[in-house]
Amino acid sequence: MPKKSFNEKLNNSGDLPKLEFIGYDNNMAKRFGCGNMLIAAPIEYDEAMKRIPAGKIITSGEIREYLAKKHNADFTCHLTAGIFINIAANASQERENLGSRDITPYWRTLKKGGELNEKYPGGIEQQRMLLEMEGHEVIKKGKRYFVKDYEKALYQLQ
Repeated sequence: MPKKSFNEKLNNSGDLPKLEFIGYDNNMAKRFGCGNMLIAAPIEYDEAMKRIPAGKIITSGEIREYLAKKHNADFTCHLTAGIFINIAANASQERENLGSRDITPYWRTLKKGGELNEKYPGGIEQQRMLLEMEGHEVIKKGKRYFVKDYEKALYQLQ
């Protein structure tokens, strides 16, 4: 069976979104707390990422908070959020490679603390170039890269 494309993964929501209750006896409760955890569909991350205008940025944490609020959940699954954000980025690159203008500006979605995402298409170098073209300054701290003063450019999803 051929491997699914990123766009097939993006558009295959299965039974998502869904809420799962995480109780005190669950191992995840130690890391994330207790309550209703949202596992959002991959396309929901893509839709949120598409809303970030040029010159603005967002972190994966802000997108997770937005989706949790939208679905009346206490928090979202961190693991699937990271996977689905990367699927959205790679699906956008697939579409661009095929000549599509349906682009998700994934480079505007940063990791916690304004860190660039090495798993995006083209790695740190491509994300850095795209962010710098939009006026952001990227700085290196140790082996990692961050948008300088990223808080000043944060976009609030409503």
